[in-house]
Amino acid sequence: MEIKLRKGLKKDIPGALKLVKELAVFEKAPKEVEVTVEEMTNWGFGKNKLFGFYVLENKGAIIGMALYYYKYSTWKGKCLFLEDIVITQKERNKGYGKLLFNKMLELAKKQKVRRLEWQVLEWNANAIAFYSNYKTEFDNEWVNCKLRYKQLQSL
Repeated sequence: MEIKLRKGLKKDIPGALKLVKELAVFEKAPKEVEVTVEEMTNWGFGKNKLFGFYVLENKGAIIGMALYYYKYSTWKGKCLFLEDIVITQKERNKGYGKLLFNKMLELAKKQKVRRLEWQVLEWNANAIAFYSNYKTEFDNEWVNCKLRYKQLQSL
């Protein structure tokens, strides 16, 4: 195999969105993906860039990615949020998630962030077991909150 781990490029956005949609199916929410290729391109490479990503490539095909962005904590300062690590279904359990997560650890250290944060669905036992190998602090105290687009527009 010819696996390459590299920074995501504009040309990778369609492949990245395909992985996002595959993840949505895995997470039992296939109709929740609203973002388009154009939006991802603008938000990833436009004037006001919002995120970065790494891709895993096998013979020119994107088989995985890690998408991240920076956030700010009033208590800690600069933090890095890992939005998703996604490996396409047929390529899972080959150590590719570890490659991407280690790349995120490397980035967090290089950027000297105070925290690397991410979320895991409570039923995703494989992901929880994976992150447990890294001495992860699982937080059962905080409740996730959100207002979706339609809710925001109606307020």
